Amino acid sequence: MTLIAGPSTAAEPVRAGRREWTALGVLMLPLLLVSMDVSVLYFAIPSIAADLRPGATQQLWILDMYGFVLAGLLVTMGSLGDRVGRRKLLLLGAGLFGAASGAAAYAHSPGALIGARALLGVAGACLMPSTLGLIRTLFQDPAQRAKAVTLWTTVMAGGISLGPVVSGALLEHFWWGSVFLINLPAMALLLVLAPVLVSDSKGAADGGRFDVVSGVLSLLALLPVIHGLKELAKDGWAPLPALSVVAGLLLGLVFVRRQARLDHPMVDLRLVRTPAYGGSLVVNLLAMAATVGFAVFLTQYLQSVLGQSPLEAALWSLVPTGGVMAAAPLAAVLAQRVDHAYVMGGGFLVSAAGFGWLAFIERGTPFWVVLVGSAVYAGGLVASMTLANELALGAAPPERAGAAAAVLESGSELGGALGMAVLGAVGAAVYSAAMPVSAPDAARETLGGALSAAPGVVEAARGAFVEAMSGAALGAALLMLFAAVLSVVLLRRRTA
Repeated sequence: MTLIAGPSTAAEPVRAGRREWTALGVLMLPLLLVSMDVSVLYFAIPSIAADLRPGATQQLWILDMYGFVLAGLLVTMGSLGDRVGRRKLLLLGAGLFGAASGAAAYAHSPGALIGARALLGVAGACLMPSTLGLIRTLFQDPAQRAKAVTLWTTVMAGGISLGPVVSGALLEHFWWGSVFLINLPAMALLLVLAPVLVSDSKGAADGGRFDVVSGVLSLLALLPVIHGLKELAKDGWAPLPALSVVAGLLLGLVFVRRQARLDHPMVDLRLVRTPAYGGSLVVNLLAMAATVGFAVFLTQYLQSVLGQSPLEAALWSLVPTGGVMAAAPLAAVLAQRVDHAYVMGGGFLVSAAGFGWLAFIERGTPFWVVLVGSAVYAGGLVASMTLANELALGAAPPERAGAAAAVLESGSELGGALGMAVLGAVGAAVYSAAMPVSAPDAARETLGGALSAAPGVVEAARGAFVEAMSGAALGAALLMLFAAVLSVVLLRRRTA
């Protein structure tokens, strides 16, 4: 007996049963681990540096290689899954993820660890669009699919938040390789259960051959843009990162022009131009820009301003997920009675209110005020992102589900890098303006550069950073107001 994986021919969509919901639980395993691996090395880097002694550049690549490869290959792997079968790609990704995790855990040199992290990125790119694409085919009933996408979005957001906590807990008792070995049991379970519970699904038989040139172009377009934006966010304006972004955009234009000419493109531009999908893609990008761009400030605030240890900061950063757990299901229920656009717009307004709350914090603001504001903005954001994912996925035909999911996830990665650059620039400008002119140059550039200075300079830097964080919160609030307007304008009366 297999699952129904194609479109229903009945008047009413086929409702999923216990088997499909169990399959969804299995699909959440790789999603949780792939999202955790984005942040799981935050606490492990000092131990890795002491053991493998990487150079400064190698250390950056150990941290960033996974995310870069994952982002660059999402579109390619999503399209490949539509052609060869999403379950096949899921199982291939699970096997590769397990093997790469073992290689990373026992890496004996920085180069070996960087290579293993690159393989993890390839495997993650196989897994993420496969999980979301399979949801499109497992759940044909729109109400059930909405619940499944809600769970998918919550697990993805939770995994990113959980990564540092799991890493910190493991490093209390084991060596740094343990943060990779936890992937092995879950991937083994996926390899056993997925063939039993999840039927394979892919696009139409006449979907055309996989276009290798398009795959290479998508990789060469996304990687320079994301890398350049992250470098600009980290170090400020510099010619090389700016040139990297421009080069990536030009290659992206070449990619788009090629898709327009192909009979069977990797990315269906007609789908992207539909308001239900294209509008959801844009607001999802804005949501990720606010989420990732502000998270950088919140992490520094907990550790460098409040003086919390990395593990303590990671545990406190889980508190806002309470808002997520409450808001996402509520938004799904409301969307069954109210137009999706208005619920999404309301979620973005709630998020804007949370960021606006944080725009008024000061050096002496009680910690609970920051936690409440964070819970409010996180709840509104994830609620809106869930509905955007659901609307976009429902707008995509089942045979293009993998590619549609991959483009959504690539937009999220791009939005995160853009948020780091834009909100980072806002925060840096406010910080520099708030610092005394007499402070050392390093202290006037970043809070990290001030922590080794005289106590008076450190205290001034902490106050300036709180002002910078408030400025970034105000920028994020404006982004959310813009997203709320776009949601109503572009997505009103749009259905999957």
